[in-house]
Amino acid sequence: MLNRAPLFLLYLNVLAVATCGLIYELIAGTLASYLLGDSVTQFSLVIGVYLSALGVGAWFSQYLHKGLARTFIEVELALALVGGLSAPLLFVSFAFVQWFQLVLFGTVFVIGTLVGLELPLLMRILKEHLDFSDLVSKVLTFDYIGALLASLLFPVLLVPYLGLMRTSLVFGVLNALVGLWGTYLLRPLLSSRGLAGLRGRAFLVVGLLVVGIIKADSLTTWTEEIILGKAVVHAKQTRFQRILVTNNRRGFQLYLNGHLQFNSEDEYRYHEALVHPLMLAATEPKRILVLGGGDGLAVREILKHDCVESVTLVDIDPGMTELATQFPLLRDLNQQSLTDDKVTVVNTDAFVWVGQEHEPFDAVVIDFPDPGSYSVGKLYTTFFYRRLRQIITPDAVVSIQCTSPLVAGQSYWCILRTMQEAGFKVRPYCTSVPTFGVWGFALASVQNDLVVSERLGKLENELSFLNDSIMANLFELPRDIQPIETEVNQLNNQVLVRYYDEEWRGKE
Repeated sequence: MLNRAPLFLLYLNVLAVATCGLIYELIAGTLASYLLGDSVTQFSLVIGVYLSALGVGAWFSQYLHKGLARTFIEVELALALVGGLSAPLLFVSFAFVQWFQLVLFGTVFVIGTLVGLELPLLMRILKEHLDFSDLVSKVLTFDYIGALLASLLFPVLLVPYLGLMRTSLVFGVLNALVGLWGTYLLRPLLSSRGLAGLRGRAFLVVGLLVVGIIKADSLTTWTEEIILGKAVVHAKQTRFQRILVTNNRRGFQLYLNGHLQFNSEDEYRYHEALVHPLMLAATEPKRILVLGGGDGLAVREILKHDCVESVTLVDIDPGMTELATQFPLLRDLNQQSLTDDKVTVVNTDAFVWVGQEHEPFDAVVIDFPDPGSYSVGKLYTTFFYRRLRQIITPDAVVSIQCTSPLVAGQSYWCILRTMQEAGFKVRPYCTSVPTFGVWGFALASVQNDLVVSERLGKLENELSFLNDSIMANLFELPRDIQPIETEVNQLNNQVLVRYYDEEWRGKE
């Protein structure tokens, strides 16, 4: 028989196992989104498979009759191994296994089944010591508290400070410690035969996972270098994204959540095309707003214009803007633009920020990542563009990157169609960036007819790509890049994300 103290400690076990189970689910969903894209689909599938596996585990528990305490401990140790090693396994599998989804959902299913076994086993262990209603209420209470704890800890503390790989290993250790602790708490229910071996396996699992924690950074870097095919020179997991800087003979590259943002060898083509047509179309732009562009490269180009009095950059991730000011390679490339006296950096969600009151801006550069997820897609909606109109002057000009019109024609024209629906006059243009191919942009204004000067004047001496001849040709769209009928990207449908996913995945 168990006394009251161990009963209370077993409730703490419920709290621990509930937290671990949800953490493993969140890790799988986050990794699937990071590696495969389309966060809504990946999280939906992971949650669906996990919940169904919980049911399988609960159903299977009815066939376990003998040695329930030992079985519970064995389940904890198995879960510690599978759950704790889930992030390393998925990272390595993505690099080497063709059918990665099978590994992903197989892992989720095994974890879910083991988690589904835990609570029924604990409840059956405790049923002889508590009245049924008391038992159910207490077990479920601690279970739900554990789920809440996991959901709060994961985005706020675990991912930013431990990273995905180390988080899974740490909670694997927690599961193993629950199992080891169980060999003492449940000692009255355990046979002496094989007890030493059970404790030995628990210590072995803890030791293995601790070694994994120590080597987590090296393993993460190794797998990312294999996936990207380049040496990783900087890596950081922030609350919002995974930031990687790689290096090869073509310069250095910046990746956000595995997606290439620029190559130092030719980024000037992109940023000159994004910024200077805007600055030449606007009438004496003094107050400039940059949305996204936390790397500071667009700001670098803006500061080449003497008329500029202030630049406000809004980027959600302080980790990105810190990289732009502290990482030597990027700081040199952006010419220390974010530390210029004219520049103010605001780390917040642009979607929320544009809905607040601000002194109107004369020009806006929108340099968001491509709309590959719904969290980014909301920044390309009519709702967002209408909010943007409220914080610009009547004759302000907006420039925006719009993905590749050659590869993703529907996505490109959907962005322009959406801006038109929001009340902007839009003028498309494109250029060639060797790393990305043909890339599309657009100028937009509420009132003006968007006439761009083709004369760069003395500015031409400061540019590496644009000249008067190229400026004259930017707005001449080739025959294979012509308007396509699309739906408007609304906040409630996010059709742009679907266009983008279909078009870019079709090219892989």
